[in-house]
Amino acid sequence: MGGSDVGKRACVPASPAGAAGAAGAAGAAGAPVALSHEAHGDGPELVLLHGVGLDRRMWDRCLPALAARHRVTLVDLRGHGASPAAAAGVSLAELAADVGALLTGPTHVVGFSLGALVAQRLGLDRPELTASLTLVSSVAGRSEEERAAVARRQELAAQDFGASAWAAVDRWFSPAWRAQDPELARQVLDTLLANDRASYLACYRVFATADTGLWRWLPRIAAPTVAVTGERDPGSTPAMSHRLAERIPGGRAVIVPGARHLLPLECPRELAGVILAQTGAHAGAHAGTDTGNHAGNHAGSHDGNSIRSHGSHPGTPTGQESHRS
Repeated sequence: MGGSDVGKRACVPASPAGAAGAAGAAGAAGAPVALSHEAHGDGPELVLLHGVGLDRRMWDRCLPALAARHRVTLVDLRGHGASPAAAAGVSLAELAADVGALLTGPTHVVGFSLGALVAQRLGLDRPELTASLTLVSSVAGRSEEERAAVARRQELAAQDFGASAWAAVDRWFSPAWRAQDPELARQVLDTLLANDRASYLACYRVFATADTGLWRWLPRIAAPTVAVTGERDPGSTPAMSHRLAERIPGGRAVIVPGARHLLPLECPRELAGVILAQTGAHAGAHAGTDTGNHAGNHAGSHDGNSIRSHGSHPGTPTGQESHRS
């Protein structure tokens, strides 16, 4: 996805070991599994975590900008890509422990969707490893209606996996974006359809339910945190990013005007700017300081796009940045 090739792809094959046992009632992680991963660039450590049903290739469009300033590690989470399968009952704690086993010191952790939940759990369980958190298109504090909607999607995936994959692409891609970049939509669909069904369902259950268990512990996250999502993301809504910014001490929320869910693919330049501002490696001004309109443009045609940012209380109009101190 995206087709970039930055540096030498030092791929580590997946371990042949099976998935660890399910977590206990307290949510403790079993023994971590060895994740397939690759590293690019030099500089402070940064790790990128993908969403459910996708794999590390979803970061290809962001990689050139990030690897120019960081040593970037891309991983396939358990149950995805070339990593070991995920057993039924796999926990968020186990997914986070897998990632923690890869890290050798303080690392800037960037997670998308399911990966954002993994990043939050890693920040709680291994604070010494999390230099900062960037939570991309993350769910938080779902309403009863939102929980019912994700439960219906989980049920559809179990009953008709193909229909579930098509529905996801329809949610993620606007008609204009699909017309502009049809090959990318096809690649995303192919990635979803290639998933091991049992692993996908096990990880989707984590995605559908784990934010409830995380919510009470979010105020204990010590790492500097930014939550970023698209203005038009129907599942990981701007309100959710504002909730995260309010709940996590010092948290910030950034909303990308006109964008949907797949920020790493739809708005790689804007997202890379947010990430580099968060890690302190941005070459210029803060990623949200320019004014302008996104106007629904996508990867490959970002000139003139920006993220509107103003210091404000959470709940300010979409397209602004909010802070909690």
